[in-house]
Amino acid sequence: MNLPTKTALITGASRGIGLATAELFAKEHYNLILTCSNSMEDLQQLADTLHAKYAVSCRAVRADMGSESDVQNLFSDISSLDVLVNNAGIAHIGLLSDMSAEEWHRIMSVNLDSCFYTCRAAIPLMLQKHSGKIINVSSVWGTQGASMEVAYSASKGGMNAFTRALAKELAPSNIQVNAIACGVIHTAMNNCLSPEDMNALREEIPADRLGQPEEVAQLIWQTANAPSYMTGQIITIDGGWY
Repeated sequence: MNLPTKTALITGASRGIGLATAELFAKEHYNLILTCSNSMEDLQQLADTLHAKYAVSCRAVRADMGSESDVQNLFSDISSLDVLVNNAGIAHIGLLSDMSAEEWHRIMSVNLDSCFYTCRAAIPLMLQKHSGKIINVSSVWGTQGASMEVAYSASKGGMNAFTRALAKELAPSNIQVNAIACGVIHTAMNNCLSPEDMNALREEIPADRLGQPEEVAQLIWQTANAPSYMTGQIITIDGGWY
């Protein structure tokens, strides 16, 4: 049986949620475009593995998603796109009063500006098909806010508002825009936390454990295959935390 060829772009795919999402979409016969900014060796190895394992096209691209020119260069080689997963993101822990303007702008560029750059470029490709799925990987801090993570919380809050607004703009064109608000997921982003801090977090979570990247990937996949009437939603996966 010949399956229809679909293409997904997954940013920040060299590890964690992005890697798990790439694996799942490849398993479901999607051709993939994967990006990272630093871990290119790991990303290329992932792309080669997925290509060999699932016989799909899998292209690894080094791109700083907070850079307009990098995103423009990325999309210059994309002629068709069905799913966009905006997963690239960075965190910053510290007092706002100690944060430099450069650190603030870096958080905003990678976490929020990147959504503008990718969506602006992806929309014309999706309009050609009168269909498409845009899925932004957000955080519970985007609605709750977190002490010592003001910039990160602000960037994810902006992503949530961006998601809701763009969903309304694109709904007439049969393009759905949703976000996944993650709780504490077991990824490298949490390596900056001490074992004591991680244990304290775990004790606050009713599920009594951290989430796994594969669980978020499963929710991303389900969102990409949800009824077209579901758009503009911020879907939380946090073990009952909030």
